[in-house]
Amino acid sequence: MNITEKEAALVRLGQYLADKSPELEAVKERAYVANGWFIPSFIDNAIDNITRYFLSPEPLQQWLQGYHKVTEERAPKTVGIVSAGNIPLVGFHDWLCGFVSGHRVKMKLSGKDEILMKHILEKISEWYPDQAGQTEIHDMLKNCDAYIATGSNNSARYFHYYFAKYPHIIRHNRTSAAILTGKESTEELLALADDIMMYFGLGCRNVTKIYVPLNYDFAPLLKALEKYSYLIEHHKYKNNYDYNLALLLLNSSAYMTNGSILLQENTGLFSPISVLHYSYYVDMAQLQQELSGEDALQCLVGQQFTPFGYAQQPSLTDYADGVDTLKFLLEL
Repeated sequence: MNITEKEAALVRLGQYLADKSPELEAVKERAYVANGWFIPSFIDNAIDNITRYFLSPEPLQQWLQGYHKVTEERAPKTVGIVSAGNIPLVGFHDWLCGFVSGHRVKMKLSGKDEILMKHILEKISEWYPDQAGQTEIHDMLKNCDAYIATGSNNSARYFHYYFAKYPHIIRHNRTSAAILTGKESTEELLALADDIMMYFGLGCRNVTKIYVPLNYDFAPLLKALEKYSYLIEHHKYKNNYDYNLALLLLNSSAYMTNGSILLQENTGLFSPISVLHYSYYVDMAQLQQELSGEDALQCLVGQQFTPFGYAQQPSLTDYADGVDTLKFLLEL
């Protein structure tokens, strides 16, 4: 396939995912049964974002036009991709970059998120048999020329050790934060609720920490977060909520809640499932300068930053950890 044919294949894939055929709906159901965190609405949201922002003709074409090397002939390398499994199809963008680069791709999928990705690869192979060998699924990645690996800070240490002598991209734990002014509209706070609660807060683009001005009124935010109050009926989420509430009570720690999420003043960027950390600030410019050097920050949300509600709607150029994956692959 040349790049024009691959672009057409990706648009076709986007149309298939958007059509929500009985075959695809059955695959979604199997993915939910296999991983209780992948509730149907969150799977649908992940797929809708992929079809809209990754596989629509216009953004796809604009993205590819930014890389002149994508049309050049090159000897294909073998690239190993280790995918995470925290949110549905989290490894899709890495595969997409590998697919358009022309390299052979070996993927190690997380057991938490393998059903959806395997189905997508099966459809590509069914439609384009000649492409079937470009991507293979493996339990172990060996004899690759380069590696892209996503995991926790702990697993990243192993990745750095094993892949040190190869070209590589190693990703660590990341999260996102929001800066509020206290003048946000109801619509903006409802959109922020999406940034916080989507995927149960498990994604690196989920807001797990907010910065608020002194004397901030939390009542409108707690009200907006009731948009996701139904999650408390999810047993895995409720177990986390009950556990974290018990810790706060045992430690006599101050907290706020609307019955489905806990707000705690805490300096940490990362918060547990069902908990949102907050800190106060005095000078926004100073705060922004401090956060600009924070390696663990994937996305900053606010009126002057990534718009509310868009944290979980990355574009093709919103690369994980800020490292241009396609450029890395094209320069191998």
